[in-house]
This record gives sequence, structure tokens and C-alpha cells, in this order.
Amino acid sequence: MPMSDRHISQHFETVAIHAGNTADPLTGAVVPPIYQVSTYKQDGVGGLRGGYEYSRSANPTRTALEENLAALEGGRRGLAFASGLAAEDCLLRTLLGPGDHVVIPNDAYGGTFRLFAKVVSRWGVEWSVADTSDPAAVRDAITPNTKAIWVETPSNPLLGITDIAALSHVAREAGVKLVVDNTFASPYLQQPLSLGADVVVHSLTKYMGGHSDVVGGALVVADQELGEELAYHQNAMGAVAGPMDAWLVLRGIKTLAVRMDRHSENATKVAEMLTRHARVTHVLYPGLPEHPGHETAAKQMRSFGGMVSFRVEGGEEAAVEVCNRAKVFTLGESLGGVESLIEHPGRMTHASVAGSLLEVPADLVRLSVGIENVDDLLEDLKQALG
Repeated sequence: MPMSDRHISQHFETVAIHAGNTADPLTGAVVPPIYQVSTYKQDGVGGLRGGYEYSRSANPTRTALEENLAALEGGRRGLAFASGLAAEDCLLRTLLGPGDHVVIPNDAYGGTFRLFAKVVSRWGVEWSVADTSDPAAVRDAITPNTKAIWVETPSNPLLGITDIAALSHVAREAGVKLVVDNTFASPYLQQPLSLGADVVVHSLTKYMGGHSDVVGGALVVADQELGEELAYHQNAMGAVAGPMDAWLVLRGIKTLAVRMDRHSENATKVAEMLTRHARVTHVLYPGLPEHPGHETAAKQMRSFGGMVSFRVEGGEEAAVEVCNRAKVFTLGESLGGVESLIEHPGRMTHASVAGSLLEVPADLVRLSVGIENVDDLLEDLKQALG
């Protein structure tokens, strides 16, 4: 937590509202202003006010968000980007060079896979796939050139769970970085750095923003030196969060705790209903006792989150029809907003993994369960399933 915020209670809900949100010294405004500015008047050559010279390098609104992010994840440095993939790109180009290797999960966001398979691989970075829920499988996938282990937990879209603490031991033994995409959980439900991870990745577009009105990404690191390296690349590459976007995410974070409680509560009821539905063949939700990662999730998460996936009888066309028939659930990509969303991963968010080891089942439907009245959500799914 920044020095100015160390007096704040360590309870998450209080930190979320106050960390980085210093009252404006001129007016006393309790919300940080939107510094919609590109450059700053200097007090003589090299005489910067507060360290600000150009808003790609730093902007006060973005600084407020980055301090808040670091406090929420218990990290030494937080960095905000124009999107989640921009954050991932900066991380990969900071950590890796030609000939280096990364272990990636067998279930991951399609955009992340595309970044590895179609972008960084073109300049000599190698990758291999492992089941990250199995530490032995990850250990076997590590090569002498491995620089990082990449994890999503819960994973997208199959809701797999990885034991972060167990993989942190594997990473330390091998001398590699452990990167955890914490988007599905948010720092309210899970704090990977406290479990031994080196870097946390977020799509701020999702639960952190929470209202489907902003696109952003973040990195939070445990090591100050790595934080400085990332900040150098962030400035050099330039895919930074704009001040309006940073302000919107800060606003969303203030209600993150109460929203995640409702998301989790609603998702649990949705998952339980789906397990009883005759047309549903398989429900993927870590809050269900029969989920293979349930015990691990219960150990490292506060609750189980708002994402539910399920498979339907009748194959791909039946899954697509369920998506098309939903009314309260909006058919759309993304997740983590207050409104509920439904999608077909195979044709939408995960089309880029088709034909790979990360290909998702054709009969899979993914839900982002919102904070509406849960009875309305249950009725909508029942009519969509028929």
C-alpha cells in the first residue's frame, strides 16, 4: 500500500474505497479528478511537479488507480493498461526474449492463447501446454529455457482450479516466474501474490470495472525491481490506461466487494439449478462439491465467483439455440458486469483456440451471472433450455 494510505484499515472493503483515493488538495473533492491532460507545465527544465511530465509516462488519475490496484492485491507495484491483452503483451515482452519458453494452461482465454500462438511465437518465444491443476504435469513441462508459468484460476471457460501455492513451489524450484490471471476471481475473492505468485494479471474490463462501460488491463507484482522494469516497458510501448478509463475502473472498484458477494450468491443458485435440469449434461462451477477443484478453491478463494459454464444434450446447435433463446441473459462476449451475459465460447470468445489443445467442447455454454434478482435468472435459463 502506498505510504499515504498505510493508515487505512486492512479490511478489503475499506481499502477498495480509500487506497489511492486521496482528497484533492485544492478543493477537497473526495473523488480523484479526471486529469484529461497530455502534458504538464514544468518549473524549469527538469523541474517536474509531482513527477509528471507527459501522460503516457504518468497521469494522476492513472496513478490513483495503480496505487489502488497494488493495495488490493498486496503488491509492491500496480500498472494500468489500455486492455488486459495490452497488460499481457507488456509482461511477455519484459520477461521474455527469443528462445525463451513459457508453460501455458490447457484452458485459457482465447485472446491469451492467440497472443502466444500468433504473436510472441513469431519472434522466437516457445510455449507448451500443461494441465496446471496438476503440479507434476507443470513440472514435467518446464525446460531449461522456461522463464514463466502462466495460470488462470478459475480458468476461462472451463472453470478449472489451480493450486497457486503448490505451483509457486514448482516455480521457485525451477527459478521461473509464476503469473496468475486473476480476472475471474478478482482480488476480493483471491490474492495470488499472498499465495506465492510473482505477477497478477487482470482484465479490468471485467469485475473490476463491473459495469460494461470501460476496457482496461492491469499488472500487479510482488517485486519492486520487476515493477520498475514493467513500468519502463509500459512507458516505452505506450498502451496505457487513459484518465477517463482509469477513473471508471476506480469507481467500479469501490463496489467490488458487494458486487462479488451477489455475483457469487446468484451463480451458486444458478449452478445448483442447472445440475438438476434434464437437458444439462455437465455443470462447471467450483462452488459445487463435485467439482474436482472444489477443495482447492475453498482453500484459496473467499467465495466461488460469478462464472458458470455448462454443457447441454444435443450438441453444438442445441448450445447455440440456448444462447439465442435467453432474454434476461444478454447474448454477448465479455463478463463481470452487473448484467448477466450468455455466450457460446466455441463460436465466440474461444474461436481462436479451435483445433488446438485448448479447444473447448462444442456443446458448452458460458454464463456471466450478474446481480439481477436470481429468480428472474433461473426462470430465464429454464425457458432457454426448454
